[in-house]
Amino acid sequence: MPDSVLLIDGDADMLQTLGDYFDKLGYEVGRSGSGEDGLEAFERLRPDVVILDLELPDAEGLEVLERVRSRGGSVILLTDHGDGETAVRAMQRDAEHLLTKPVDLHHLAAAAARVCENVRLARENALLRAREHELEGLESLGVSPAIRELGRQIELLAASERSAVLLTGEGGTGKGWVARVIHQLSPRANGPFIAVSCAGRSATFLDSQLFGHEKGAFGDARERRRGLVELAESGTVFLDEIGDVSVELQLKLLMLLEAKTFRRLGGTRELPVDVRLVAATNRDLSAEVAAGRFRQDLFGRLSAMALHLPAVRERAREDRLALVTRMLVDLALQMPGCPGACSAEVLDRLLSGPWPGNVREMRNVVERAMILARGARELGLEHLPADLRKGAAGDRRHQPQALAEVERVHIEKTLRFHGGNRTRAALELGISRATLINKIKVYGLELSRGGRGR
Repeated sequence: MPDSVLLIDGDADMLQTLGDYFDKLGYEVGRSGSGEDGLEAFERLRPDVVILDLELPDAEGLEVLERVRSRGGSVILLTDHGDGETAVRAMQRDAEHLLTKPVDLHHLAAAAARVCENVRLARENALLRAREHELEGLESLGVSPAIRELGRQIELLAASERSAVLLTGEGGTGKGWVARVIHQLSPRANGPFIAVSCAGRSATFLDSQLFGHEKGAFGDARERRRGLVELAESGTVFLDEIGDVSVELQLKLLMLLEAKTFRRLGGTRELPVDVRLVAATNRDLSAEVAAGRFRQDLFGRLSAMALHLPAVRERAREDRLALVTRMLVDLALQMPGCPGACSAEVLDRLLSGPWPGNVREMRNVVERAMILARGARELGLEHLPADLRKGAAGDRRHQPQALAEVERVHIEKTLRFHGGNRTRAALELGISRATLINKIKVYGLELSRGGRGR
């Protein structure tokens, strides 16, 4: 993907000259002749670097610089005045470089290339930190006893690196994420992880994709092709929606599990391979076996190491809180300029939603809200979809009650839910721990915490 630059300059000739120059260098180029248009273009294009002239027809250049920087952008400033005061003010607002006009184009290109390289490295480091966050002891799954046990089982399955695994649960519950975690925690972590969706694939296509084919195996097979199973040597193959696999192909998967060999489509030789199979389904495979659509022997091999992922609505509120927290942290690392926090009202909506699409739906909603809230301090109700903004339906009859009493009751319920743990309660309430402690004293809410009121 080419580097991108946004040029903001009120001089049309300069805009044309710089635009043509960076276009010839292979950059994706955006152009804007004013500050407000430039800020709108920045939000739309999210360029790697902004080259900004301090003299704009409608805005103060330093103010535009500050607004771009607050949204995670990197800026090179151009000025007609190379005085020390301007340089100090620019550097105080975190400009990457300050160049004086008439600017040397080669010098400007070198500065832009350095900025783009730094942006690229920062982006890669953010992705690396996001991947590392996935493996932080699996505590991001949740804190309830049931979810902690789920995490323990995931670690045990990862260590049993030669056994096949079956992940069950509704669509969107995170089966793909768990499959990757199992791979990354296993001795096979340095090998490939290859995910394959079996949904809606014809038997011939999926056979060729998984096991490869010999020349002439079918009409379009003009040469031998290695399959994904072969390419995953010493690693893990994740088969999503294995319930959609044809009965004929199920036999080849069984042979792969039992003999560690496979045969390419149209081939005659058995080829050895060392891969681990992790499968997932949202179907009841035992019912599929009874209906004759799934092999009993393959089901037996897979279900020996089965793991069920509960739907979001079935998880404890504290586990949903851990899930939302992980999403905010992960997405904030990947989306510079977007808030990684939310208001108490937003958190309540996220924790109380029905989420029929489970983790996938929740993550999509959070990601969309963060995009809409770019540049804001936190996610607000206005950033959520309309159905979540309305909140849960219930008894809407007015019940007169003082605001302080409503707050006291809500804080007390939250503290009791978290067993007196002040840190978790403060996080859910959207306030600092110190503020919570002060309100506990004001309302006389000293609960019996059993030593857990951290």
